[in-house]
Amino acid sequence: MGHRKSASEGPDRSCLIGFTTGWSGSLPGKTRQHIARRLLVSFALFFVAVPAQAEWRAQEVEKTYAITGTTGAALYESIGKRGPRIRGGDSSAIAYTTFKLLWNRDYRRDGNSCVLAAARPFLTITYTLPKPARKLPAALAARWRVFIDGIRAHEKQHGKMIRALTRNLEDVTVGFRQKNDPGCKTIRKTIMTPIRAAYDRHKARSRAFEREEMAQGGPVHKLIIRLVK
Repeated sequence: MGHRKSASEGPDRSCLIGFTTGWSGSLPGKTRQHIARRLLVSFALFFVAVPAQAEWRAQEVEKTYAITGTTGAALYESIGKRGPRIRGGDSSAIAYTTFKLLWNRDYRRDGNSCVLAAARPFLTITYTLPKPARKLPAALAARWRVFIDGIRAHEKQHGKMIRALTRNLEDVTVGFRQKNDPGCKTIRKTIMTPIRAAYDRHKARSRAFEREEMAQGGPVHKLIIRLVK
């Protein structure tokens, strides 16, 4: 719930390795076979050493802020007072999801062009949730567990959307080619066009989900009603 902030598009810290092979001329049969076997071993070791591009994992962090109250209504009122401030501090959120996304990007010259050959994301998703500062009465504790489990599930959906955004950023940038850019300088600006478009799609999806969840009779609205009743 609330606006999702991100820190992204960090420095291009390239750590990928490229290689070229080539041969002209002739060799005796046994020598060719020996070299072929050595090359196969070398390629096998190379691909073991460098993980596939799809093999990345997001780091998840859960933070809490303290609330007080001995009734559901009091807990919800405390959330309103102590929850994360959004919209420039004009209002508060029940919970909040932020993310930090950095990249290792491998730009390579290809003739007179530059191409993004590979990109590896480093994604951290942080969830901020309310937590009672003191032990709750049994009946209230049971209602609170239902409430916070539902709120956590809501925020996890935003986490899934952030992962989907990251995968989409891979799809729209890896293979991106900039002509007449042998020094791989212009591409760092022009590649921002598909990146911004991906972020715009993500924001629209996130806002639509928030409206649906927070609407009268929606899942989050029902959680609030059950807590404060």
